[in-house]
Amino acid sequence: MKDYIIRERYLERIRPFVNKPVVKVLTGLRRAGKSTLLRMIMAELLSDTPSENIYYLNMESRKGLSINNEMDLIEDIEAFADAKDDKLYFFLDEIQYVSNWERAVNVLRVDYNCDIYITGSNANLLSGELATLIAGRYVQFEVMPFQFKEFLDMVREETGEAGKESSFRLYLELGGMPFLSNTLGNKQDSMVYLKDTFDSIVIKDVQGRNEIRDLDLLNRLVHYVVEQCGQTFSARSIHRYLKNEQKRTTVDTILNYLAYCEEAFIFRRIKRHDVRGKEAFKYQDKYYLTDHGFREALGYSNTEQIQAVLENIVCNELLSRNYQLAVGDLGGKEIDFVAKRGQELIYIQVCYLLAEEATIEREFAPLLSIEDNYPKYVLSMDSLNMGREGIRHMNITDFLLQDKW
Repeated sequence: MKDYIIRERYLERIRPFVNKPVVKVLTGLRRAGKSTLLRMIMAELLSDTPSENIYYLNMESRKGLSINNEMDLIEDIEAFADAKDDKLYFFLDEIQYVSNWERAVNVLRVDYNCDIYITGSNANLLSGELATLIAGRYVQFEVMPFQFKEFLDMVREETGEAGKESSFRLYLELGGMPFLSNTLGNKQDSMVYLKDTFDSIVIKDVQGRNEIRDLDLLNRLVHYVVEQCGQTFSARSIHRYLKNEQKRTTVDTILNYLAYCEEAFIFRRIKRHDVRGKEAFKYQDKYYLTDHGFREALGYSNTEQIQAVLENIVCNELLSRNYQLAVGDLGGKEIDFVAKRGQELIYIQVCYLLAEEATIEREFAPLLSIEDNYPKYVLSMDSLNMGREGIRHMNITDFLLQDKW
């Protein structure tokens, strides 16, 4: 049995850049599988590359703790590279812990015949002033937790069986953090792991990195967004809520904290756009968790709020396939997702069940109002096909498992 699930979706994007003169940058949520993806890349390289030409350092390891700045890293690599003439491969995991790391990476790029791969747990890893040193010389890939197809593969690897319906019920509750392969069958252990991971991300990647003093405010804000995922709200509405809770703050502080959480990949803001006019609406955004399992771990039942969680799952599936997303607005009628990738455009509505005619009307009517000929989908947990007038209706699990739509 393999000790990891092959993440072909990401490997397929990275392979064209192997041995090309650009730094490969893997970003994403802490514990989403970036380190394991590096191991997969190394495993492919090792098939025809001597292992002694591969340098790997995890900055969270014991050795990594001794690497504090760019000169520490350069000196360690110089010792590794001494007397080696062949091409070298550098894998630097969680590089953000090295101060001025951009200078070190730029030195490696200039001084060695090499191929460089780095990971980091912050969306702004390459937004600093020093990052201009490698501007135009890197490609970036966001690594997300398991989507349903990968989760299904994980269940099959760990249990030997994987019924689509039972696995989806499990996925609905637990989400897709890769470590869950170690706790399948024990929900309590899974929840403990997810809660501890979530708290660690908030403390290390949000509070610590941004030197936030009011941890109580940060926790209240995060819990509010987690509870309200998939709902339209604004910083001003959060401000009113916190004021009613006798918590004093400002709208600007709330906006900053939300941005910090986005940078740490806790959740993602999806903006609202007028489908016809194309302009963006102000203060009418939606937030979705990067992994919906955190919601259950924080005490909010995913099955009780299944509509929002199903939207969250579809949102992350689209993002993992490199679609750019917006919430569509058509004269006050909402379209859950307007998904664009290159010249491709898809309109998507998500609901739990099309049990009543009023629900069917609510989900199909906005799509019927769109006059272009791009594909339009209504997704639900129903098994019967209720598509009409050119609009496709699909079971959500079937949609998630299709390679192409």
